[in-house]
Amino acid sequence: MHKAGFVNIIGYPNVGKSTLMNALVGEKLSIITSKAQTTRHRIMGIVNGDDFQIVYSDTPGIVRNPAYKMHEYMNKFVESALIDADVILLMTETGMQFEENEIIEKIIRSNTPVLLLINKIDLSEQERIVQEMNYWKEKIPQAQVIPVSALMKFNVEKVFDTIIDLLPESPPYFPKDELTDKSMRFFVSEIIREKIFVNYKKEVPYSTEVAVDSYLEEENLVRIYAYIYVIRESQKAIILGHKGERIKRVGTQAREDIEKFIDKKVFLELRVKVNKDWRDNEKSLDRFGYGEV
Repeated sequence: MHKAGFVNIIGYPNVGKSTLMNALVGEKLSIITSKAQTTRHRIMGIVNGDDFQIVYSDTPGIVRNPAYKMHEYMNKFVESALIDADVILLMTETGMQFEENEIIEKIIRSNTPVLLLINKIDLSEQERIVQEMNYWKEKIPQAQVIPVSALMKFNVEKVFDTIIDLLPESPPYFPKDELTDKSMRFFVSEIIREKIFVNYKKEVPYSTEVAVDSYLEEENLVRIYAYIYVIRESQKAIILGHKGERIKRVGTQAREDIEKFIDKKVFLELRVKVNKDWRDNEKSLDRFGYGEV
């Protein structure tokens, strides 16, 4: 008997979805920073065994009040994850309660098995955790409630075992040697974007997008040319820094991580462009992959 299915991770921003996804897959596929809304796309990670295939999806955090077309696309990624899910991992964290939300209501009304994961329990007391488990059992009666710490990998194995029990019988959806549905260019752009979130503050990371213009594989080297898009000239100056020092630091950090990811030497060149309305421009959003819902 072979089992296979789509297991989709859904929740508000900054609850640790990407950390859980990477722990479950065993690879760093999703951006992890302390800032909210770092995941903007639906990223699949595929885990295979002799008699199972789990296709995990890390989705963007649910945007309560979309301010741009980009946010609307992000919510569409979440809604698409509801349609094909065989198991939903609905993530919260200690101290958080969901607001009334159309996506959350769809999950509550659905017949899809739900695992309600209370994350970051390493930061909370036992009594509080028990109270929250009881709250969620009452709020979503059909859900199995599991307290976890994605960062410490506490109860991650229990989540995995529960998923295996819930998977339907099915042949694999993807070849057994595949790790993800995304291209290398996508992961390169995500690594660069992560370094922007790490190195810059305030609105700059949220106004920034990255596109790989060229990815050339040579015998002993990969040459990558990428553009960082911002919405204002002042942000371009911030990204570059004095005499280009800040973008050099971003480039060095990104290059080191890309080399680890692809296990090959990398030449990386970053350039900065201004595209003032990319977050509301459908043509730009399509180019950046937001139309792939």
